Amino acid sequence: MATCEVCGNSYGMTFEVHAQGAVHVFDCFSCAIHRMAPLCEHCRVQIIGQGVEVEGHWYCGAHCARAEGKVGIIDRV
Repeated sequence: MATCEVCGNSYGMTFEVHAQGAVHVFDCFSCAIHRMAPLCEHCRVQIIGQGVEVEGHWYCGAHCARAEGKVGIIDRV
């Protein structure tokens, strides 16, 4: 059994996430989100959807990007 790197739970059905040359072990998606999801640089919410990247900065959506002074950013509908 592997151990979740967030909660420490030893669980027979953990899973690995390979990202940027590192391997992370989690026992559930909520622990993976807690550790891996970027934070919106305006409202600080964890971005678990697509989000918006502008000039190397992450936002949960176009509204937050515009609130930080970024221009020309639109949400797709």
